[in-house]
Amino acid sequence: MLTTSGDDGKSWQTVLVLDPDSDGPLRAWDPCLWHDPSGKLWLFWAQERMGPVDMGHNKRGIGTIATFAITTSDSGKAAPEWSKPRLVSHGVMLNKPTVTSKGQWLMPIATWGGRLSDRVVTTPDQGATFTELGATGSPDVNTRAADEHIIIERKDGSLWMLVRGNFRRDDKPATYIGESVSRDGGKTWTDVVPSTIPHPITRFCIRRLASGRLLLVRNNPPDGKTRSHLTAFLSDDDGKTWKGGLLIDDRDQVSYPDLVQAGDGSVYLIYDRERRGAREILMAVFTEKDVLEGKPTSTESRMRVLVNRATGNRFAK
Repeated sequence: MLTTSGDDGKSWQTVLVLDPDSDGPLRAWDPCLWHDPSGKLWLFWAQERMGPVDMGHNKRGIGTIATFAITTSDSGKAAPEWSKPRLVSHGVMLNKPTVTSKGQWLMPIATWGGRLSDRVVTTPDQGATFTELGATGSPDVNTRAADEHIIIERKDGSLWMLVRGNFRRDDKPATYIGESVSRDGGKTWTDVVPSTIPHPITRFCIRRLASGRLLLVRNNPPDGKTRSHLTAFLSDDDGKTWKGGLLIDDRDQVSYPDLVQAGDGSVYLIYDRERRGAREILMAVFTEKDVLEGKPTSTESRMRVLVNRATGNRFAK
């Protein structure tokens, strides 16, 4: 389901219920919304055909999972016209594409298995067709945990890929975000190794802001393990160091952040809370100043705005 707001988050309406045109039963998950450089809105999602008992990860075949998309050129309307669903690639794309300074689209699609699972798919014609560009992965299968990679173009022109996983440094108990680098536009990548950014085994979000800074939103729990203390940080040096620390939500089971920056510089962040309890989708609105000072500094900043609460029982017979 796609839920939108026409009054800056004060109220929300479900405007689309996605019903893929395919034989079931199907599982559809990991939606991703992205405006491309032309202003067209893309809605990506992962889709898998399931058997009567194939409802878990253990019986999946890599070829059964694929990323699909629909698009609209009227995303500002309450009820825009959408294209028909189309196949993008095999694998899962949870995070937004990156558009480089040369105009190249880089789409982070993972296959959840195999040596090179952190793939990069590109398009030579603004989304008309898609081709494989490159891929990387970790030599150690024990570091894998859904990948969920994101690509950043650094100021020197290299590409920096950050990867979710069970990455560790110097036998320390904490886990870290994995990283890989490409210096040829995404064709070849170094092996994924632990970065210097500690993080539980869960999704994080990083994007380049209009100011040139990098904004990273990650879980920053005291124990280094739980999905709590969702916090925003800024970097002026392409991720070498981080400053600020705006605590978005300190409760347990807050995770899977995604963000976009508005034209006025405000950051709109969404995340979820308690998938088997409160089952909420929440929004926060803040500025770079808020992140640097570690607290909301404007009356326009908002925290814990409720977008949606699931009320159905997925286990009902």
